[in-house]
Amino acid sequence: MTVSIALLTQDLRLHDNPVLRAACHEAEEVVPLFVLDPGIEAAGFAVPNRLAFLADCLTDLDGSLRRIGGRLILRRGRPATETARLAREVGAGSVHLAAGVSAFARRREGELRRELGDRLHVHDGSLTVVPPGALTPAGRDHYAVFTPYFRVWRQVGRRAVHRAPTALRTPAGIASEPVPRVSPDSPGLPQGGESAARRLWRAWHVDRYEEQHDDLAADATSRLSPHLHFGSLSAAELADRAGHHGGPGAEAFVRQLAWRDFHHQVLAARPQAAWEDYRSRQDRWWQDDREAEAWRRGRTGFPIVDAGMRQLAHEGWMHNRARLVTASFLTKTLYQDWRIGARHFLSLLVDGDIADNQLNWQWVAGTGTDTRPNRVLNPLAQADRLDPDGSYVRRWVPELAGLPGRTIHRPWRLAEIPGGYPRPIIDPEDISTRLRAARGLDRK
Repeated sequence: MTVSIALLTQDLRLHDNPVLRAACHEAEEVVPLFVLDPGIEAAGFAVPNRLAFLADCLTDLDGSLRRIGGRLILRRGRPATETARLAREVGAGSVHLAAGVSAFARRREGELRRELGDRLHVHDGSLTVVPPGALTPAGRDHYAVFTPYFRVWRQVGRRAVHRAPTALRTPAGIASEPVPRVSPDSPGLPQGGESAARRLWRAWHVDRYEEQHDDLAADATSRLSPHLHFGSLSAAELADRAGHHGGPGAEAFVRQLAWRDFHHQVLAARPQAAWEDYRSRQDRWWQDDREAEAWRRGRTGFPIVDAGMRQLAHEGWMHNRARLVTASFLTKTLYQDWRIGARHFLSLLVDGDIADNQLNWQWVAGTGTDTRPNRVLNPLAQADRLDPDGSYVRRWVPELAGLPGRTIHRPWRLAEIPGGYPRPIIDPEDISTRLRAARGLDRK
């Protein structure tokens, strides 16, 4: 019997999985393998929220594989070492892997190549809609601005979306680690796994996305980002389904998938942008640990900011617009280093993706791809626009829940702030003082 290994990483699904499909087409028996890598733990990336979601994904995938005749094999150790060892055990003639974009993923691929040689087959387009290196402008290795990238992205041909396999045979007698069980930090963490992802996708109304995606209280976004991060849903399948659906909501949603692809192609070309400024502005960041801790705890005295940070702590997830508001507050109002915020987000976000998280933080901070680096999202103006009646704040800042209407966004104007809620940690009347002074924007 010929045997192939499908080494799964961020593609924990049966539907539209190029790695699994290639392994099934190449051999009579397939070993779906996931390696629990201590290197991720050592790097601080294996945080409880993502580990708990990962456990759901692995359990669900194993159940799905068993229903079609296979099973998931788990090993613990360096992926290259464990994959090569398993290949010897089962006599595998090939190993299939999805291409990654981070420096970590590239090192892993290099180590696998050294261990396996030409038995390793790496597949582009498994984790994104369009492979990161597929679109390049003349004379450059990547697009640095989203709009021209999106213009080309919309027109490029895409691979076919694959059906889930209906049968798969895994060799008997292969030792496997148990799925680790981890208690999440966030009590409201969503459920992981392909089954939960597809239920969520079917129940979500993409028609309302264009109209409501900026409304914090409506909570009308898809909430599919954790499933995209772990690959329990395929970005290519989502883009294909939304494209066939049509309409303004579907078009706006597909644009967000293009943003995700854009960030992946930037990081693929500039892996150092995970922790270094993509475009340095020579910022001399303000250092104040007390203010940074107030921001982390949702105790800044700006209710819209605190609501977002408390949602993050409770759910391990935050509405996209709240992410922009809270990030702008840290980097433009408090003028603190974007890496402080990016690190905190990665400590809790179940969808904590290096490309999306770091490059979105840099976009907000003005060190990334934004063509307007001094853009400031005024938290009060954003509160009035995104949460006009204060419903989002009331949900997450209960000590202010009794305040009527927009009063909730400016509690410092009251004679007494209710519930022990703090006064603002920075003057609400001039929230961009530090940024303007630091970057010399007041000079004539």
